[in-house]
Amino acid sequence: MFTQRTYRTRRRTLAATALVAAALVTTACSPGTGTPEPGGGSGGRPAARGTALAAVDTLTVKGRAPRTGYEREKFGRAWVDVDGNGCGTRDDILKRDLTGVRFTDGRCKVASGTLAEDPYTGAAISYARGRSKVDIDHVVALSDAWQKGAQKWDGETRRRFANDPLNLLAVDASTNRRKSDGDAATWLPPNRAYRCDYVARQIAVKKKYGVWVTKGERDAMKRVLAACPQQKLP
Repeated sequence: MFTQRTYRTRRRTLAATALVAAALVTTACSPGTGTPEPGGGSGGRPAARGTALAAVDTLTVKGRAPRTGYEREKFGRAWVDVDGNGCGTRDDILKRDLTGVRFTDGRCKVASGTLAEDPYTGAAISYARGRSKVDIDHVVALSDAWQKGAQKWDGETRRRFANDPLNLLAVDASTNRRKSDGDAATWLPPNRAYRCDYVARQIAVKKKYGVWVTKGERDAMKRVLAACPQQKLP
């Protein structure tokens, strides 16, 4: 039997349900809900451990120091044999990054080969000693490092930095020269598919050697990594 009491009870139930629904809608539409949190997480979750996105927040953030006093020679003679294998660093990187490698001396001096997929452009590039279109790039440029801590290092640390395979890539020469000593805030590879790897490698190098980043550089790194939050350090 439908009584007045039953009617009032149903009205109270419907009113309570409407209030709950309105609260849920308001929460869902509140500004900022679901936006990335500082540190790279989303909805309060921090960036996953071991990712480049987590590592970028461990780097020191400071302004760029003057370039005064920078010379390539401050990082030692170019392409020395730091690992004692009898080959210079440049040839070690060519052997690592090229395919179809041929040598002039049997095992060290690379005479020719192919950079099957240049990381900076995505193109295939032929290498021939003496008329090469391939450079060995310092992913973190020596001049950039100089302005962000390296000027205070001893000579041996700078020498190791300049010859560290982690910081070296065989790349298209003309693109590398356009990069010059730019950091992530001023230059990124035209090959967008490589940008996550590129930024992750810069972070790994800077973390290893204690090279700092500017605020603009850190922000640029985070913008790249927002598209690949699970990107690991090399």
